[in-house]
Amino acid sequence: MPPAKKRPRAYDHLRTRTAVLAQYAHVRDAVTALTPQQLARPTRLGDWTVRDLVAHIALGLGSVSRDLALPEPPGPKPATTLLEWPPAVAAVVRDPGAPAPAADHPDLLALYGEVEAAFLADVPASGTGDRLLPTRVGSMRLADYLVTRTVELVVHTDDLNEALGLEIPYDRQALAACTRLLADTLADRAPGGSVEVRVPPFAVVQCIGGPKHTRGTPPNVVETSPLTWIRLATGRTEWARALEEAEVSASGERADLAALLPLLR
Repeated sequence: MPPAKKRPRAYDHLRTRTAVLAQYAHVRDAVTALTPQQLARPTRLGDWTVRDLVAHIALGLGSVSRDLALPEPPGPKPATTLLEWPPAVAAVVRDPGAPAPAADHPDLLALYGEVEAAFLADVPASGTGDRLLPTRVGSMRLADYLVTRTVELVVHTDDLNEALGLEIPYDRQALAACTRLLADTLADRAPGGSVEVRVPPFAVVQCIGGPKHTRGTPPNVVETSPLTWIRLATGRTEWARALEEAEVSASGERADLAALLPLLR
């Protein structure tokens, strides 16, 4: 009998909205100070420059207003739930064949202002977030789609920091939502209770079939920081490298996640 999957984690819609806006503001403030030379620098996303990455971040948030402008999909239930989003679209891993987004948006500061103004107008600071959006991976609840925006924003903030040697801050709630969604994705993809994955202070999940831990110290434990976990889950770093550099601790014969990572391929 396969292991039972746990009830999906609930996210507060308004707290997520606040987190999305806060992380977007951190990126916007950094973009305001970038020089033409910095914008022309390469990133770890294939042939994208920093300018392309910056434009992509704004367009990722702009997808909320774009989808809200479309007719609401029929039916009371979404076609895609939050835990179905990561395997449905590698939204934070750039498609090498995708066109560079900066070409159509030469004025980045204007783009950032337009996207933020539209988001504030289209996603009010009230409501339940139950409105369905026709996203490219199927209809999703607005509240769930905003959680996916924390993944986009946090992961690409890390990409910017890596490309430019900056220290753009991470909103705590945005970092928490991103970490938890990716941890829950692992537990959903490899259900079980033989390995405990700890990402303090935001997430603890059990995964991988085998002898279930019930009390005391688990025999198989993986522990890492939120940013290292996010880099592992999105392919920004490799399991073996993280172990070698002591960015991950793994104890127990089953505490090897190499075959399951990255989660977003």
